[in-house]
Amino acid sequence: MAVEDFVYAARPARVIFGSGTSERLPEEVARLGARRALLLSTDAQRGHAEALAMCLGDVAAGIFSGAVMHTPVAVSERATEMARSLGVDVIVAVGGGSTTGLGKAIALRTDLPQIVLPTTYAGSEMTPIIGETQDGIKKTRTTEKVLPEVVIYDIDLTLDLPAALSGTSGMNAIAHAVEALYARDRNPVVSALALEAIRALARSLPIIARAPRNAGARADALYGAWLCGMCLGSVGMALHHKLCHVLGGSFDLPHAETHTVVLPHALAYNAPALPGVMERLEAVLGGEPCRALQDLGRAIGAPGSLADLGMAESGIEQAATIALANPYWNPRPLERDAIRDLIARAHGGALPLVDRRTT
Repeated sequence: MAVEDFVYAARPARVIFGSGTSERLPEEVARLGARRALLLSTDAQRGHAEALAMCLGDVAAGIFSGAVMHTPVAVSERATEMARSLGVDVIVAVGGGSTTGLGKAIALRTDLPQIVLPTTYAGSEMTPIIGETQDGIKKTRTTEKVLPEVVIYDIDLTLDLPAALSGTSGMNAIAHAVEALYARDRNPVVSALALEAIRALARSLPIIARAPRNAGARADALYGAWLCGMCLGSVGMALHHKLCHVLGGSFDLPHAETHTVVLPHALAYNAPALPGVMERLEAVLGGEPCRALQDLGRAIGAPGSLADLGMAESGIEQAATIALANPYWNPRPLERDAIRDLIARAHGGALPLVDRRTT
């Protein structure tokens, strides 16, 4: 098959991968010429931040442990004020997407360099994308100002990640790779990374669900998540990510779990426009892709519907309206009734439905 014309822009970032790599944090701070670090975490992961502060010694200027889901603007502004008042010259974020998002929000406002130590499989540490929520609306933008300078992947930091969160975080990562396969600006480099990433995560997540401290599976999953993050940072996304931002920002639904529930349905919506992509996914997933992704979610014990996540049925119409409020590219034209039905099926936990009438 002939290769189509494409553009590929590599994102500059220093990546360190392995076990025990968090011990290299002091030398990475020194490489950036920094002397005062602000450590970020959620309240639940403050222990990780305190351990890294001890590792940094006098270089650790303070800890902000108020990172929360969907990066509320008010929290971003409080953390930025702390960074300024302490006179820090580097941000060190340890945690998942919430903490990484907060680090990006500070960088957006201050242009401070960032070092990220992921403890989940969110993948946002590899992207120049930031999403912040205000007044119930989550808005995203892309700017190189928020791309972290250094990412330290330490397998050891993921060993105690609860199995349930590991699974949904990994499904969130898979969503990045799936949409990268049919992005408007897709290219063969990113497509190859995406398929490798999906294969690694689909293989490792069920093992982690059964044996959370299986180091080999944890390494496989973290490797896959890194590749998924590269996909997310290299090409644009489409309907799936738009829906998840709407559902998360407007209905305060948990981020990774929402991705897990919506992904099979969003892929089913676009499937008629993606025969080649569906064939490649079938080869990787070992079955019809939409159903295989939903089965994977069930195998890891993830919630099966938006209703399970706390979304009221009355929100279905509102979600469809918000999702279509601003135009964006998608491989299949955006049709309100079909998108409303997609959300309704995800809400009820139905099987994903491919509309053969659009083929």
